[in-house]
Amino acid sequence: MKTKIIRLAETDSTNRWLRDYEPAEDEEMTVCVADYQTAGRGCGTNSWESERGKNLLFSLACHSVDLEANRQFLLSVGMSVVLRDVLQETLPDAWKVSVKWPNDIYVGDRKIAGMLIENQLRGGKVCRSIIGVGLNVNQAEFRSDAPNPVSVVQLLGRCCDKEQMLEAIVERFSSFLSSLSDKELMEEWFAGYRESLYRREGFYSYRDAEGVFDAELVNVEPGGRLALRKKGETGERVYAFKEVAFVL
Repeated sequence: MKTKIIRLAETDSTNRWLRDYEPAEDEEMTVCVADYQTAGRGCGTNSWESERGKNLLFSLACHSVDLEANRQFLLSVGMSVVLRDVLQETLPDAWKVSVKWPNDIYVGDRKIAGMLIENQLRGGKVCRSIIGVGLNVNQAEFRSDAPNPVSVVQLLGRCCDKEQMLEAIVERFSSFLSSLSDKELMEEWFAGYRESLYRREGFYSYRDAEGVFDAELVNVEPGGRLALRKKGETGERVYAFKEVAFVL
């Protein structure tokens, strides 16, 4: 897959920068990497704290996705699994890396990476996707009111090679994109995603529009909805993004 990497000292948002970017005709994927973002954000209104030059802040623009709109959650699955794998190989086995639905990456009960995905639809298909990633690598101290951040350097006790990690992420995600049309392979990726889910086994507290309740995680549907079974109930409750939150 022909990929161009663009490096910026500073920008408001790598996702926003790529929205305005015009790729070359044969450019299949563009990666925009910034040392610092002045307006980096996660899903919704969440901001992303990052010390200048310490972390991986990047977005990938996939210019010719050709994926059915009802399967677009696969892009979230693919990047989540790639980040999990790269981090798990970087960290000692004692640290378990998991995916907190829909696409936050956790080590134990602490968040090490998040993403923001913006898809462009045409004719019932995703024709272009921009996937923004913030990955805490070499930031040793966090000063914002974010409840549970953690970084690779905090876990390893030493700095890590950001470029090596970026290279592994881009290479593996390119391989994932090349396999999107293979439904059998995509089932394997989805299985890996489900197996990696944060709080996959046991009852934990959640919050929805009705309040706090205890439930166990049953499944994540192909479209991305989360299925929970409330303690004392036999049926499932199914939630779309932002309809339910983990109580941490």
